[in-house]
Amino acid sequence: MNTAKKRAGFRTLARETLLAAVQGLVLALVVLPFAVAFLVLTLVSLALVPLGIGLVTTPAVLTGVRALADARRKLALEWCGIRIPAVYQPLPQGLNPWTRTFALLGDPQVRRDVLWLPVDMTAGFVTALLPAVLVFFPVEGFSLAAGLWRAYVRGPGDTYWYAFVPVTGQASAFGAAALGAVVLAAGRHLAPRLLTAHFRLAQTMLGGDAELAERVRVLTETRQDAVDTSAAELRRIERDLHDGAQARLVAMGMDLGTIEMLVERDPAQAKRLIAQARRNSAEALEELRDLVRGIHPPVLAERGLGDAVRALALRLPPPTEVTVEMPGRADAPVESAAYFAVNEVLTNAVKHSGADRIWVDVHHTDGRLRITVTDNGKGGALVGAGSGLAGVERRLGTFDGVLAVSSPAGGPTMVTMEIPCVLS
Repeated sequence: MNTAKKRAGFRTLARETLLAAVQGLVLALVVLPFAVAFLVLTLVSLALVPLGIGLVTTPAVLTGVRALADARRKLALEWCGIRIPAVYQPLPQGLNPWTRTFALLGDPQVRRDVLWLPVDMTAGFVTALLPAVLVFFPVEGFSLAAGLWRAYVRGPGDTYWYAFVPVTGQASAFGAAALGAVVLAAGRHLAPRLLTAHFRLAQTMLGGDAELAERVRVLTETRQDAVDTSAAELRRIERDLHDGAQARLVAMGMDLGTIEMLVERDPAQAKRLIAQARRNSAEALEELRDLVRGIHPPVLAERGLGDAVRALALRLPPPTEVTVEMPGRADAPVESAAYFAVNEVLTNAVKHSGADRIWVDVHHTDGRLRITVTDNGKGGALVGAGSGLAGVERRLGTFDGVLAVSSPAGGPTMVTMEIPCVLS
């Protein structure tokens, strides 16, 4: 059994080594020469910008450089599992050649692509070619030992150099084979690592601070979403106060004024108006309570997210099972975002899924609050513009949270929300 495992491991290592050598050779002989061509084209095109010709050629050349960089990113991911991020700034439509050229040159990602070209044609070429050299160079040493040396050494004074080994006869040919064996043994371990080093080098040059830039972009978008959501919430509160409680309080004030005039002249009518004013005050108070509950439910502030979600579930028509595993409480903003996100998901489930049973699971693990809402409805839920789930996604994005939806036709629908947070 151990022998079989060793053989299988040897075959796997040999296959990985040979594959790394072939891939490195492809990079060196096919892909890397494009770096030389595009570097020359870029420099020439930039030099022609003052003459006006470069305004036309530079965008096309830089587009080609981007295509070459994207091809290297794709190979890095497919061959070595290395992700090289890229954040290109979008270009507005209808730009004139001058503005378009300098907008491209002002893009940090485009500049990284151009700076990567000379590195790729030097250090990148070496790290790509070395795996092929370490694997295929020993083949010549073995061939010399097998008799190929006679094709090069035709007389007593002839010498063929295999690296630093002078081959003059069969004995020295065996020395070449020994050197080849040492190189091949090194290649078995170094070839895959050198190919990985090639793509790591590309990642360093092409990626740079792309991840940071993407992070800034996402935070900018989520900040804007948070501002828009807050503004919309303020408008909703103002509208609800104006159309609801405020209108009732104004009506109640008018009734009280009428009562004041009728209390002696028409006591019966005054009593009816008093009863009506009492109803208006009760309804206004109820609307104010609902409004406050919509801003921040008291149960959420007093008893935490778990009990607040349970309170939501009790008001739903279909039976809803809630499971909570939280050894502490998250920060108030996180709890509020999670609560309203769950509220929106449950509302969507009741309105659109046709489910007769819902399950809610709330737990905290590995520094993340994870909430899963599952229903046995008809499925087909999508995250898109105008949908309630899109609003949930924006709300969670403010806290670096994510939303995942699995809703095949026919159901069930599972909505998973995650927010990074710590519990106190």
